Amino acid sequence: MTAPSSLTPITSRHVARGVGTTLLSRSGSVIEVVSQPLYVAMFGLAGFGLYSVLWAAINLAENIFDLGMTSAMQRTVPQAKDDAAAAASLRHALLLGVTPNLLIAVLATAFAPQIAPWLHVAARDAPLVVPAIRLFAWALPLWAFVEIATSALRARHLFGAEIRLRLAYEQIMRLVLAAALYLAGFGLAGLFIAHLASLSLTVLLSIRLLARHYRLDLLFAPAPEPLLTGQTMKAGVSVLPANIVARLFGDLPPILLNMLLPGSGGAQAAALYTIARKLSSLVQMVRTAFSYVLAPLASSASRRDLRDVGALYSYSTRLITAIVLPLVAALSAGIRPILQFFGHDAGIAYGACLILILARGLEAILGSAAPVFQVVSAYRRQLLPSIAGVSVALLLAPLLVPLSPLSGMAASVACGLLLAAAIPVLLLHRHQHIHPFREGFARTAAVALAISAAAAALAWSATLLPRGAALAAILLVALGAIWSTCRFALAEADRRTLGKTGRALRLVG
Repeated sequence: MTAPSSLTPITSRHVARGVGTTLLSRSGSVIEVVSQPLYVAMFGLAGFGLYSVLWAAINLAENIFDLGMTSAMQRTVPQAKDDAAAAASLRHALLLGVTPNLLIAVLATAFAPQIAPWLHVAARDAPLVVPAIRLFAWALPLWAFVEIATSALRARHLFGAEIRLRLAYEQIMRLVLAAALYLAGFGLAGLFIAHLASLSLTVLLSIRLLARHYRLDLLFAPAPEPLLTGQTMKAGVSVLPANIVARLFGDLPPILLNMLLPGSGGAQAAALYTIARKLSSLVQMVRTAFSYVLAPLASSASRRDLRDVGALYSYSTRLITAIVLPLVAALSAGIRPILQFFGHDAGIAYGACLILILARGLEAILGSAAPVFQVVSAYRRQLLPSIAGVSVALLLAPLLVPLSPLSGMAASVACGLLLAAAIPVLLLHRHQHIHPFREGFARTAAVALAISAAAAALAWSATLLPRGAALAAILLVALGAIWSTCRFALAEADRRTLGKTGRALRLVG
C-alpha cells in the first residue's frame, strides 16, 4: 500500500496513464450535461434553477469549510514515510475537513427559514424552499467526505479509483432515482432526495475503496510524527484560497444571479448560467484530469529532482494543447444546436456559453502550472493567484452584469480565471526557473491551431443540419479533430507515452 519510492523516476508515461483513467472518472461531467436537459424537462427551468443554486451553495461551502484538505493530501500522502503516516494524514484530513461541514449543516437546518427569503424562485416552488434547505444541508458533510476520500485515493496514484464512484453511482444513480421519484409524483422534492441518496451510497462505496488502499486499522493509532496535524493543516490552508477561488468562479455566479433577479427570473437565470457552465466543463474536465494527476506526481518528483517536475509540466501542457484546442473549436462553432436540447429558453445563454468555453480552453493550456505550483512553491506565494483572480472578477462584475446579466457574469468570471491561471506560470518561471513552452510546444500549438480552424468550419457547417444530425456531426468533428492533433501535432516521443491507447488509436506509426 505504500506510495512509490522517491527514488523511482516520475515520467511523462505516469502522467499519460493517470490522465487516461482520470478522464474516464471525470466523464461524470458528460453525464451531467446529458442529464440536465432531462432535469429541465421534468422539473422546469425555474425548478432546476432552485436545485442549481442550492447545489452551488453546497459546493462553495464545502470548498471553504473542508480547510483545503483535498489538496493537502496531494502533498502529505505522497511524502508519507510509511502506511502509518499515510493513515494519520487521512485521519487528520477527515477530522479537519468533515467536522466544520457537519457543523454548518446543523446551522443551515436550524436557520432554514431565515435563509429561504434570500432565494428567488417561481411561486409554485416557494413552499418547497425551507424543506429543501433543511434536507439538502446534509449533502454538505457527505460531499466533504467523498471529496476527501477520493482525494486520498488520488494521492496514492490511484487515478482511476473514482470511476465507479463519480460515474456509475454519483451521476447515473442520481438520474435514475430522480426519474423514478418524478414518476412517483414527488415533484421537485424528488430531485433533492435523489441527490442525497446517491451521495450517501457514494460515501459507503468510498469507505470500501479506502480500505483497499489504506491501513484503516491504523486510522486511530497515534500519529508517527507529532507535528503531522500541523503539517496537514498548513498544507491545506495554504491552498485553501486557490480552492475557494476555483469554486467562487464556478458556483458563486448562479447564486448572485438568483439573488439579483426577482422571482422566477432569478431561478431561470441561475439555471441558464449553470447550463452554460456545465457545457464549458467539457473543456474544464481536461484541465481537472491533469490537475488531479500532476499534483501528487509533481510532489513525488520534487523529492528527487526539480528537473523531473519541469519535464512533467512541459509534457502536460503539450498534451493539453493538443486535446483542448480542437475541442474548444468544435464546441464554440457548434454550440447553438447543443443548447436547443435544453429547451427553447436556453438560447439566451449562447453568449455566456461562448465566453466560458473560450476562457476554459485558454485556462486549460495554462492550467498545468497550478497543481505544480501548489506542491513545489512556498506556501505564502500560493495566495497571490487566488487573490488577484477573484479581485479582478469582483471588480468587473458590477460593470458588466448590468449590461447583460448572463454574458456579463461570464466575462467577469473569464477574466478572473485567466489571471489566476497565468500568475502561477509566471511565478514558476521566476522562482523555480521552469516553464512549459519548450521542447516542441510551438510546433504542437501551430499544428493544433490549424487543425482546430478546420474543425471550427466543419462544426459551424454542421449547425445547418437538423438538430439530432447536427449534434452527431459536431461530436464526430470534435473526436476527429482531437485524434488529428494528437497524431500530427504531438511529437513521436510524446505519442509513444500514450502506450496501448496510443497504439490502439493508431497515433504511433
